[in-house]
Parts: sequence; structure tokens; C-alpha cells
Amino acid sequence: MKKLYFKVLAYSVLGGFMFFTSCKKDGFLGQTQTSNLTEGTVFTDSANTVSFLANIYSNVGFSAAAGRFTYGPILSPTPNGGIDAASDEAEVSASAGSTALAFETGTINAAVVTDDAYKTCYTNIRSVNQLLKNLPKAPINNFVKTQMKAEARFLRAWYYSILVKHYGGVHLLGDSIYTYTDKIPAARNTYADCVKYILAECDTAAQNLPTVQSGVSYGRASKGACLALKSRVLLYAASPLFNGQSIGEGKSVGLAGYPDSDPERWHLAEQAAEAVISTGAYSLNIDNATAPGFGFQKLFTKRVNTEYIFQLMRPTDNVDLETLWQPPSRTGKNGAFPLQGLVDAFPMSNGKLITDPASGYNPNDPYANRDPRLDYSIIHDQTPLQIRLASGTSPINIFVGKYNGNTTGPDAVHVGTTTGYYTNKMLDPAAVANDFEHRTGRCLPLIRYAEILLNYAEAANEYEGPTGSVYSAVEAIRQRAGLNPYQLPTGLSQVEMRAVIQNERRIELAFEEHRFWDVRRWKIADQTDNILTKGMEVDRDGASVSYKQFDVRKRNFRKAMYLWPFPQSEVAKSPELIQNPGY
Repeated sequence: MKKLYFKVLAYSVLGGFMFFTSCKKDGFLGQTQTSNLTEGTVFTDSANTVSFLANIYSNVGFSAAAGRFTYGPILSPTPNGGIDAASDEAEVSASAGSTALAFETGTINAAVVTDDAYKTCYTNIRSVNQLLKNLPKAPINNFVKTQMKAEARFLRAWYYSILVKHYGGVHLLGDSIYTYTDKIPAARNTYADCVKYILAECDTAAQNLPTVQSGVSYGRASKGACLALKSRVLLYAASPLFNGQSIGEGKSVGLAGYPDSDPERWHLAEQAAEAVISTGAYSLNIDNATAPGFGFQKLFTKRVNTEYIFQLMRPTDNVDLETLWQPPSRTGKNGAFPLQGLVDAFPMSNGKLITDPASGYNPNDPYANRDPRLDYSIIHDQTPLQIRLASGTSPINIFVGKYNGNTTGPDAVHVGTTTGYYTNKMLDPAAVANDFEHRTGRCLPLIRYAEILLNYAEAANEYEGPTGSVYSAVEAIRQRAGLNPYQLPTGLSQVEMRAVIQNERRIELAFEEHRFWDVRRWKIADQTDNILTKGMEVDRDGASVSYKQFDVRKRNFRKAMYLWPFPQSEVAKSPELIQNPGY
């Protein structure tokens, strides 16, 4: 694959070092082979200038990456989960040191936390500033320059939004470009300042971008992406964690959130989501004719679709998620394992929670007649998967014992998985890890229309109560899921609708980097993450089968964990950088 190598400064607010960056994408991210370029030569060449922007795109999905957290030797680390494993969605794949495990056990601190959010974001923000400074002299026509500038400003807002959800208020660089010889200011801007800046960047960028991108530009920033990012940022800003000083103390007041509480922030979030919906450019991928909820599964295999608003482009023959999440018989490894609590959150196919006596749930046949999204999201015992290096499918044997001529094997609970489950969400049913015959052209969603509908429903419910529009937004998600009936009970209170929306976000957006942040911004992580997590053991002896839940790990959560600690290596560089409370 072609790459661009360009010597730049790996940047944090408080310091930096020289390194080489490379872009590893195809399509519009495909690069020409170059080497040892300087700033002066890059921006006097049109192809290299375009490649420089593409390089900034290459990291947009790092925060949501399924293999984001690693353990083991520094030179050859092994993935053991993403943000899913740091939440109540999944369990790390190995009980070895990583940021995910530290969040699970409540031992996260400034010395052990990964610095990827801090350094990756500031490195790319600096690259945006370099591009904006040098773009005027690039030999590119003015129309393309205008588009590139707008894309760059969206990307700057995107990386700041990642910083803010991790840390609260951070230092805003503006257009400054610092080097290691400069005295670099480190004082944090307030949370309010950061939100205002992100929104302004999105507004400015949106003026010069098409509502959607298509053709060779598919995957680039769009006006729709600008509006959608505003929706997400404003929803977070209105939420209990940030709307009114909730965890800030002393010098961190105003940095960890707004000092005041203002219900009008829900109204702003509602309007922002409505602005995306009103474009008419996006829609849910629906197909309940092939099978109930089939459109939900099919969506994640479609490289181009009407639901993705911003996405991480991947090669047209990737098996990224299969390599992490599929069971050992398909040579997958090192992804996190789903927990029983997530499985139990999926309702029955009639839309009723399994705790409802009228739902029809049978603990002796726990996967029967469930919300179709359960099978599309979770691999459980006897889930059929594509066979490696052959045609057709075969069931995954997670049971202990013997069944259909098979005995306890490599995929079994306590052998291949510590919870009795593997992740199926976003996997292509025709793809297999380490199999050149079965690959996928899938890209990975970073913002999709279903999130916007749920953003609207949540904000509108908090501001106005459960109006007809709130019902419609949630029911659209449930209808696409294949629930029958998909309608919610009439007359729900605001509190009851809040619970419905929160559960819909949990199951619809599972493994897409939402749950970890949602329980924090709702300020319920002290309930959801102070738990004894559970797994499922399936015992078989021929036709006889039993299901037994077992303990996985005692999770611990403390108040400080509502925000991430700034890495100790950064805090130590300057007394101006105020650490978050509790660290």
C-alpha cells in the first residue's frame, strides 16, 4: 500500500519529539510514495498537500478502535480490548495491565492511563494548523482549497471533541504552531470555552462543505458531519455530568463542566439533532423482509449507505473486526468478550424487557424470540459463522460437554472466552479472520443516523417530556430492529421514557464507543460500573442442555473516574496544567 512519510513534530501541549507519520488508507486516502519530505516541499506540491490532509483523517477512529488498549511489551503490545472493555459491555481478553483493565478494577490513575487521547489529538490538531498556515501557497485551485480548509477545521473540532469527552476543558491552541524550543502555554480553557470553540469550528466548516460526500470524496467531512458533531457535543454539554458543576472542585471548577445548570442546554441539543434530521439526507437502513432486523446487520457490511454520517474508511478487503472479535476456530483473538448484563439488556422480539413477566422470556432457552439485534451483536453458543477457507457456515460451540458429535473445544467458555460470548456487532457474516477468500469492504461508523435520532429523543424528552416526536424517533429505531410490535406503551412519564432511551442507546449503539461515555455523562457510572459482572456457561450432554450464569469480575468505580486523568508525564511538565479531581 502506498504511503506518505513526512517528518513532523509529535505534539502534546507541553512538549514534543520528532517522528514519522504514515497514512495507511485506500480510496481518497491512497498516497503517493514519498520520503524525507519537509514542510517547505510538501506544500508546494499538490499531491503531497492532499496527502497531508489525508494523514489527518487516518486517526479519526482511534478512540473507538476495538483494539485500542494493549498489554505486554512496549515494542510488541497485544490488544486486549477497546473502550467496550472499560465499560459494562465487555471483559478484557487478558488479565494483564492495560487502561481497560485499570478502569474495570477502579485502579486507573495518571501514571498508568494511556496517553493516546492526549497525544494523538494534539498531534493532529497541530497538523491541521500546519495545513491551514501553508495551504494558501499550495498549487491547488481555490475551490479545492476552500473545501480542504473546511475539512481541516472540522477535523480540528473532531479531535477537540475527543479531548473534551476524555478530560473536560483542555488548552485551546487556536491557530498556533509551537515547536520544542517554544515556551508552550498549558493552562486549560474552561469546558464552556471548549464547547463554544468546537461549535464555532463546525459552523464555519459547514458553510463550505456539501451536505453529504459521494464518489471519490465519500468518507470526507461534510456539512452533515459538522451538524452531527454539534449534536453530540451539545448533548454531552446538556447532560448531568457537565451541565452544572458536578465533580469539579477547587481549581478545577469550570474546567470539569459548566459551573451553572441550565435546562436550555437540552433545548440546544434538541435543535442540533433536529438540524441533522431536517437535512433529509440520512435515513435508517431498513430491511425486515429478508429477516426481522436484517437491515441492522446489513448496514455494517455496506461501505456506502445513507445512515453513516462520518466514518473511518478502511481498505476494501479488510477483516479488522473479525481478527479481534471472532472465536479461535476462526482465528480471531485479543478482542474483549461481551458480558451477560449487555445480553440481558436486549428485550424480547415483542419489545418487552426480559424482566417483564409478560415478555415470554424463558431462562432455559434464553436466546429464543429475542430482539434480532441480540444475534446480530453477540455470538453465543450455536451461533452460525462462516467457515474459514471453505464455503458455508457452522455453529460456534461455546458449550461445555458434548453435543452433535462435538466436545468442549477451543471456542468454549473458560477456554476461548471468559464470559461465554464473543462479539458479532459490525462483523460481516461473509468475512473470516486470516482468510483471503472471505474479506469485507466495510468501513467503520463514527457517527450514524441512529445516534442522531436517539440524541434527539433524549434531548427533547429532557426538555419537553415524552412528546409524539420523541416516541417517533425511538420507535423508528425499534421498527428497523425488527421488533413486533415496535410501538412503545402510551402514556410513559419522562422518567420512564428516559429509561427506554437509555436502554435503546445501550443495545443499538453497543460496541460503537457510546456506553462508556453515556453512563458518565448521565452520571450513573457509580451504579453501572460498581457491579459483579456475569458470564454464561452452557452445559450440554446430547439433547440435554442447561444454562448457568457465573461471576466474571468485581468492577469498581470511584468518583474521579467520571473524567480521565491527564497523563502524569504531561502534568509533570508544567504547573499550569491542572489535573482532574481525584487524581
